[in-house]
Amino acid sequence: MSRKMHFGLFLLGTGSHVAGWRMPGAMNSFQDIDMVRKIAMEAERGLFDLIFMGDNLYADPAAHPSYTVRLEPLTLLAAVAGATKHIGLGATASTTYSDPFTVARAFASLDHLSGGRAAWNAVTTANPVTAANFTKAHPDHSKRYEIAEEFVSVVRGLWDCWDDDAIVADAESGIYIDPDKVRPLNHEGQYFKVKGPLNIGRSPQGHPIVLQAGGSEPGQELAAKSADVVFSVTQDIDDARRFYASLKARLPKYGRRADELVVLPGIMPIVGRTEREAHDKLAALQGFVSETNALALLSDRFGIDMSHYDLDGPLPDLKPSDNYHAFARVMLEKAKRETMTLRDLYNLVAAARGHWVLCGTPDYIADTLQTWFETGAADGFNVMPSHFPDGFADFIDMVVPILQRRGLFRTEYEEGTLRDRMGLRRPAAKG
Repeated sequence: MSRKMHFGLFLLGTGSHVAGWRMPGAMNSFQDIDMVRKIAMEAERGLFDLIFMGDNLYADPAAHPSYTVRLEPLTLLAAVAGATKHIGLGATASTTYSDPFTVARAFASLDHLSGGRAAWNAVTTANPVTAANFTKAHPDHSKRYEIAEEFVSVVRGLWDCWDDDAIVADAESGIYIDPDKVRPLNHEGQYFKVKGPLNIGRSPQGHPIVLQAGGSEPGQELAAKSADVVFSVTQDIDDARRFYASLKARLPKYGRRADELVVLPGIMPIVGRTEREAHDKLAALQGFVSETNALALLSDRFGIDMSHYDLDGPLPDLKPSDNYHAFARVMLEKAKRETMTLRDLYNLVAAARGHWVLCGTPDYIADTLQTWFETGAADGFNVMPSHFPDGFADFIDMVVPILQRRGLFRTEYEEGTLRDRMGLRRPAAKG
C-alpha cells in the first residue's frame, strides 16, 4: 500500500489564531460541548487521523482565549467519543504535575470508551508559573525530562500489567480474572514508586498512542525512545528535514524502525480560491491583533517580559529560556534570517503561536504539503485552523480533495483502532 499522509487537528475552540474568534461567524468558546462535538465531527468528515487537545494548568487573562478558558481535555474527549466513530482522541497530561497511575488509568479508560482511539500527549510543562497551583517547585529543563522519561516508562509498564485475555468471566467455573495473566509492576525509581497493577483491563490498542512535542535534544531522545507521534515546530523545509532525519536516526538504538514514529509539523493553513483571497483572510485576522495580546504570547513563549523593548527597532539579543526550547530556537533563527523587528516576530507568534502559516490557493497548499511529505520533512501535518468553522472547512473542502486525487490521502477510514489507521504496531503485553 502506498504511503499516505496523516492529519491531526489541533483543536482550540476559539481557533489557533489569537484573534480568530473575532472573525465573522467564528466559534468563540472552548467551554461549549456542542461546539466541540461539531468540530470533531467535521474532522471526521475530513477523514483526519486524530484530534488533539493541548492543556495548561494556570490562567492568564492576557493569553490566548482557549488557553485561559477551557474544559479539562480528558473529560471533554470522553464526551466527544460518543459523537464520533473513527477519529482519534488525543489529550495532554503533564509528566511534571500528574502521577503515572492516574494518567495510565485515565487514558486506558478513554481507550475502552472510544473503542481504541485514545492518545496521550506527554508534556513536561514548560511554564514555571504552573508551580504556584501545585505544592511543588518547578524543575529545570533537564530534570523535567529525567522525570518525564521515568514517568512514561511507568505508564507503559502499567498498561502492560494485564494480558489481553486476562478477563475470563467464566460463569461455569466462577473464574472472572485469570490471576496468572495480571501482574504488579513493582516499580521503584528515582522519582516514582508504583506497585500496580491498574484496576482496568488491557487497552484495545495495547497501549494508547503516545504523542510528544519536545524539539530539544532531551525532547528528541525521549520521543525516539517512547513516542508514537511527534508534533514539531518548524518554519523552514530544510530545518524540517534536518529534524526529521535526526529524530528517525535515533530510533535504531531503541530497537525501532523509522516507520514506527510519525512526525507531524504544525501548520496553520489560510486557504483562498485565489491568492488575493487567501492573503485578504490573513490580513483580516492580523488586523484584529493587539499589541497587548501578541506581546503577552511572546513574553510567555520566551520567558521574559517583552514590553520593555522597542517594537520597531532591531530584534534584541534574546536567549532561549528554560521554557520552550524548540519554539525559541525556531523563532529566533527565522527572525535573524529574515532581519525581523520585534513587531514582525509578535505578528508571527499571534498568527499561529509560532507555527508555520501556509497561506495561498488550494493547489499551492497541496503542492507544498506534497513536497514536504515526499522529500523527508514530514509524515503528515498537525493542522491548526485559525478559526472554526470556516478556517477548518476551507482546508477540508478545498485542499483534502486535491491530496486524495493525487493518492496522498485516504478516501475512507481503514478498519481498526487508531494505531491501525496510523500504521503503528500494537505492543504485546510483557508478561
